[in-house]
Amino acid sequence: MSDSPLPCVDDVLAAAARIAAHACVTPVLRSRTIDAMTGATVFFKAEHLQRSGAFKFRGACNAVWALDEEQARRGVVTHSSGNHGAALALAARTRGIACHVVVPEGAVAAKLANIGRHGATLWRCDASIAAREAMCAQVQAETGATLVHPYTDPRVIAGQATAALELLHAADGLDVMVVPVGGGGLAAGTRLALQTATPGVDLILAEPLGAADTARSLAAGERRIDFTPDTLCDGLRGTLGVPNFALLHGASQVITVADADTVAAMRVIWQVLKQVVEPSSAIALAAIFAEPAPFAGKRVGVVLSGGNVDLDALPWGVA
Repeated sequence: MSDSPLPCVDDVLAAAARIAAHACVTPVLRSRTIDAMTGATVFFKAEHLQRSGAFKFRGACNAVWALDEEQARRGVVTHSSGNHGAALALAARTRGIACHVVVPEGAVAAKLANIGRHGATLWRCDASIAAREAMCAQVQAETGATLVHPYTDPRVIAGQATAALELLHAADGLDVMVVPVGGGGLAAGTRLALQTATPGVDLILAEPLGAADTARSLAAGERRIDFTPDTLCDGLRGTLGVPNFALLHGASQVITVADADTVAAMRVIWQVLKQVVEPSSAIALAAIFAEPAPFAGKRVGVVLSGGNVDLDALPWGVA
């Protein structure tokens, strides 16, 4: 989908209307304890409570319901390590159409189970991006299904933007928005949402130190995606997409975070907010802890992106 036109402000508003009957308006959570820890006033958009357990349902739902009847009849296909696959499977189920998900070896078991619960057909492949894309192309050729890329599809980006749009409306007067970044669907969508509603809000991206291609790319002014990800944030191992880079270039700051700091922030969210989030979600709070200066004294919006945790593989010891 990288050859498709970039989504625009009108696409975000259309997405909000299209998914309104299907997606949850997730709550915004507050914690005086975390405010004291960060020196900021933090508003958490609880997208881990979204349908399918992640913000990904927004983009998948928008893509599925934007299909014409002939496209819908042939179903949809994607490749995903978990959250997008589950989201697309659920979105397809809301329209009564087929969904095929190519899943890499080593994907989180809880996320694969989530995909299966929503009725998708799973296709397994090697863990590389090249293998995923090749298998996806094969399934698409055999079934005629429409490809819904996890983060470069403009319909997906526009749908993801609706999470930030809701947060901006619920927490009026934000100074900064912090979101995780992997392939860039949520990050690019958030950038669009800021253009739509509140252009004066700064966007800061939280990225794993072991998968920091967005930080390198934005610093270089071109995509630098030749790397092997090394991070427990499995949802942030994707490489920054072409349209995502185009939307983020020149408009975003990136804070890179060590996995140990992300785990520490994840524990804070579990213990203080009493919310079960995954590492790829907790990294947004970890970024504030890691570099508090840009947030001090400000009203900060944080998107808690997902909560599909593998409870058999928690990143801390069990007493």
